[in-house]
Amino acid sequence: MKLYYSAGACSLSTHIALKESGLDFEAIAAPTKTHKLADGTDYYTINPLGYVPLLVLGDGRQLHEVAVILQYVADQVPQLALAPANGTFERYKLQEWLNFIATELHKGFSPLFVPGMPDEAKALAKARLLGRLLWVDGELAGHHFLMGDTFTVADAYLFVVQSWGKHVGVETTGLPNLSALAARVAARPAVQAALRAEGWVK
Repeated sequence: MKLYYSAGACSLSTHIALKESGLDFEAIAAPTKTHKLADGTDYYTINPLGYVPLLVLGDGRQLHEVAVILQYVADQVPQLALAPANGTFERYKLQEWLNFIATELHKGFSPLFVPGMPDEAKALAKARLLGRLLWVDGELAGHHFLMGDTFTVADAYLFVVQSWGKHVGVETTGLPNLSALAARVAARPAVQAALRAEGWVK
């Protein structure tokens, strides 16, 4: 498998999931600012959408959406319980979390990264994000992870998305349960390995 990623983008969650899985894969940097690979290839010739992650399977088939890719990776190693079994209520809860993170948090951050976005629009986006993150913090009360006491791919996604707050002025230090989850996820060896691979830690 090949994972096309951009350092620190949502693709980091897929990088984490792959490291957790132990599956064999090649990580290829596809910076979203330049859309140029290290060898000069135009990333748009590989993925016309231009964004990450992109997972290319051994037979050439592709998956583009992070919430789907995370579940695909988890399902390759069911014994690791990176996602509950398909068809169970718990799997639907995982999908609910992945959908929430993708639509309410991930896309909620998008306006804050757009050059020239008016300050008023950014203030509205920040307020909405903080409201959503406050709700997540409440849902985490009494739990180590989103699904209870078991780490899943949803935690990897949340870990990455919430980390963007410090770069765009969305302060999350006042959310103790979310901060505790982030610290637990950050301490995992696979997470450290993914962060090192993307140049975020030595």
